[in-house]
Amino acid sequence: MQGNPEDVLVLGIESSCDETAVAVVRGGKEILSNEIFSQASLHAEHGGVVPELAGRSHLERILPLVQRALEKAGVEKEELGGIAVTNRPGLIGCLLVGLSVAKTLALSLGIPLIGVDHIQAHIHASFLADPGLKPPLVVLVASGGHTSLYSVEREGEGVLLGQTRDDAAGEALDKAAAMLGLGYPGGPAIEKAAQGGDPSALALPRGTLDKKSLDLSFSGLKTSLLYHLRGPGIQRPFPELSGEEQRDLAASFQEAVMDTLCTKLERAALLHPEAAISVGGGVAANKRLREKIAQSKILRGRRLAFPPLALCGDNAAMIAGLGHLLLSRGERSDLGLEARARSRAQI
Repeated sequence: MQGNPEDVLVLGIESSCDETAVAVVRGGKEILSNEIFSQASLHAEHGGVVPELAGRSHLERILPLVQRALEKAGVEKEELGGIAVTNRPGLIGCLLVGLSVAKTLALSLGIPLIGVDHIQAHIHASFLADPGLKPPLVVLVASGGHTSLYSVEREGEGVLLGQTRDDAAGEALDKAAAMLGLGYPGGPAIEKAAQGGDPSALALPRGTLDKKSLDLSFSGLKTSLLYHLRGPGIQRPFPELSGEEQRDLAASFQEAVMDTLCTKLERAALLHPEAAISVGGGVAANKRLREKIAQSKILRGRRLAFPPLALCGDNAAMIAGLGHLLLSRGERSDLGLEARARSRAQI
């Protein structure tokens, strides 16, 4: 990058799943704009993300969003010093939309392009939100598609410690919400319903697996709720639930998911006694999860770095922030940059 790195403007583009996002960040830390278009209402009637619909929506929204992000930031595109774009992991058709726009901008403006790993960007959101934060760090990334634990010894380089062996936490919440008739997206719906419920109403398993492992599992938890509602064996319709039953079951399921996440985060922290603690991903916005981490006796005394809610879900500010860091280290991507379904931060 040319000029003082603290003054360089990087435009970030995120289109890995069902949010179209564009942001402008100065110096890798100062967020000038962070525009997001959510497709939640588009996919709600289908009960989950439909890749073809997601890709089409990105095509319709991304160019106006680029313009809006520049306007909100108060900058002209000619002032940009770099373009950062999510190129992995995600839905290939969705990633390609963002990549096409990013490559076109970089080529036409004659500025560097950098591909960014979406999971590493979720990890980096902690540093973006708290400029004083320094490694080492233990980070829980929990979202609809990913649930993993990472150690960070160098900013921008999360090393995998453990991950879900089946469903992601957000995916489990989506499926539970569907079973309970709470709609999509499930995470916010479960959290809202759980506010008036009894978390001890239904005993559900915790997917913590072997104590020596930092891997997690949510399939058994999901199946337990299914069996409670319909019984094992022959498929039966889901029963009609009263409002109280919905609230109690939502609270019980949420508590089991957050217990599992917090327990594994505690175990990872014990292996890294000097590390600060952080969370990232859409599930990290859950108030109950944040409460459990803040109240944990094992984590007492640790620095807790919780990103603001705007930086928990998919967003482009984290892409631009990490992109700036990578560009400042001399990393570049060429115009042959490809979309990849899997993260480099996962096995």
